[in-house]
Amino acid sequence: MNFSFLKRKTILTALLCIGPLSTAIAFQGEDMPSVTTGMTPVGQYQYGSGGQAQNHTMTGIITVQSTSAVSTVVLGGTVVPYKEVMLAAQMPGRIEFIAGTEGDWFDENTLLVAIDDDDLLAKRRQAMAELSNADAAMRNAQVQYSRELWAPQSRNINRMPGMGLPSLFDQFFTKNMGSMAGYGNPELERHADLYSRGSGVNQAQSRVLRARSGLEEIDARLRDAKSVAPFYGVIVKKHVEAGDTVQPGTPLLSYADTRYLQIQVDVPARLVPGIQKGMIVPAVLDVGDTQVEARVAQIYPMADIRRHTVTVKLDLPKSAPGGPGMYANVILPDSNADTRDLPVIPRSAIIPGSLPGVCIVNEDNQPELRLLRLGEPTGNGVTVLSGIRPGMRIYAQRPSGMSCNQHSLQGVGK
Repeated sequence: MNFSFLKRKTILTALLCIGPLSTAIAFQGEDMPSVTTGMTPVGQYQYGSGGQAQNHTMTGIITVQSTSAVSTVVLGGTVVPYKEVMLAAQMPGRIEFIAGTEGDWFDENTLLVAIDDDDLLAKRRQAMAELSNADAAMRNAQVQYSRELWAPQSRNINRMPGMGLPSLFDQFFTKNMGSMAGYGNPELERHADLYSRGSGVNQAQSRVLRARSGLEEIDARLRDAKSVAPFYGVIVKKHVEAGDTVQPGTPLLSYADTRYLQIQVDVPARLVPGIQKGMIVPAVLDVGDTQVEARVAQIYPMADIRRHTVTVKLDLPKSAPGGPGMYANVILPDSNADTRDLPVIPRSAIIPGSLPGVCIVNEDNQPELRLLRLGEPTGNGVTVLSGIRPGMRIYAQRPSGMSCNQHSLQGVGK
């Protein structure tokens, strides 16, 4: 009997019985099998009730590599609409009309909210009557001025005493003789009459202007009684209902254009020098941990005096999932920190969950779950801020047919 053959068969059987240890087996000629790690596929076997080996899945074990990366900081932000307004009451009254409810879209200049304006309409009719009277008085004053200009009352014979021949005698002789003697001045009287009629015209014009101004004031208050859509958008939130009584300043509707979204994040002042308008930074949305690229759109010129942070807004791609109010993480460079080496793992190795994880091979050759803190995407992989170290062995894909050891979880930061 060939004892060398029996020896090799016994060693092979022992290695196959290890099963869940996911050991990489590579045969080299007729010598003893050697154990290696890396991208070599591993056969997983588990004995069933019948005593026969069952092959589950060929799972690859890889060694965690590292990459040189600029230090980054992960900051939490909020998804906000590109344009958002708060419609508030400009006058006291009762809500008479609301166009819709949350989620309804409206075109620009569409009536959204109306406040009862019956008293304003009555005042407007009164102002119209005053304007009509003032306009009539102004036209009369203009006619009187024209008559004085072309037919001076100082030369009207009917204003002289007497009648018939005595009046004619007074017109031709008495007035002229009186002017020669220094009694009366017809030119000065005519100038005074013209000035008086002109003053009447100016006063009538002022009354018309005052009446028209009162009418415009009422029209402005009537416009304040109605809130229209300033742009194409959607009602985000209703603050009142039809029938409510409001005062000036009472919020009515929150209105926004949610077709375009931004991330608003408060950045510590020390990180602001490393941020420029237009730069692209990675972001993770709280919708299935979707990773997108965001563009810095606005950097506020002044920091908050209490928290010493600067508000920064970043444009999201139009196809980005989610909506206003959702949470998002933004990964910003830290220009004050030195460049460091970070572990890099493939996306297929990440186990999703409330905290992402990865299945590693521990010192006992057992699968073990490690919770991760992910960093910036790079190529087909993603950097890891904490949770694992370069050189550790991990599963390129989550093992099928077995689970990572849940009794020895390693937390983030280990």
